[in-house]
Amino acid sequence: MERTALVLGAGGITGVAWQLGILVGLHDRGIALGQADLILGTSAGAMTGALVAAFGDPRTAAAIEAPLGPGDPPLNADWNLGPIAFGLLQDESLEPAEMRRRLGRIALEAAVGPPEPWLAAFGRRLPIEGWPERLTVTATNAETGEPVQWDADSGVPLVPAVTASCAVPCIFPPIPVNGAKYMDGGVRSRTNADLAAGYDRVVVVAPRMPLLQRDSLDPAFTVIEPDDASMAAIGGNVFDAGRWMPTLAAGERQGRELVIGL
Repeated sequence: MERTALVLGAGGITGVAWQLGILVGLHDRGIALGQADLILGTSAGAMTGALVAAFGDPRTAAAIEAPLGPGDPPLNADWNLGPIAFGLLQDESLEPAEMRRRLGRIALEAAVGPPEPWLAAFGRRLPIEGWPERLTVTATNAETGEPVQWDADSGVPLVPAVTASCAVPCIFPPIPVNGAKYMDGGVRSRTNADLAAGYDRVVVVAPRMPLLQRDSLDPAFTVIEPDDASMAAIGGNVFDAGRWMPTLAAGERQGRELVIGL
């Protein structure tokens, strides 16, 4: 039997909206990627993946998820360390493990507030008991720079895992998980699609986000990225909660119109 992997990449708040829209649009055409044998989520894709893996129907997932609002902690980016972090992500001269170690040190020093309010905010958006069996979430140890992947057998609670996967350095604080602190899984790769190697069909749903793109996707993978109309809906700030509904709608339209071998 053919095994399918759905890979959901990094992309901020608008990335979650666009991914959910794509999955809804495809689902309306009878293409149920939410039923994939593996759902691999990185950063925004971790939130999308947790919801879709838990509920199956992406329209149900889209109804539960919501953009940041007045009840959530503010985004207090560290604009002093942020440019340094961004520079590290773009520095191709650094060996990847060294880049991640340096970035982790910066993430731990950044003045972005405590993790507890973000854990509560993500918890409100994940009304899920237990860990969905088909879900794998990526993150990066901020203290060692080592990338990790968590699934139902890892002994890691879902909410901290998803929050950690989304913890962009210098924007969100590193998240404590089982005695260590973790940052964004997108630090290793914006998709981590190589972790899906071995599946018969791999579909990568990849919003564009300014994180390091070291991975070279297997040409056999099916890659879905925002078209021009979706990019216009997403805009220039992937954390702009006001673009949630337009981006969700653009993703649905794109998913319904995709000409792709699925």
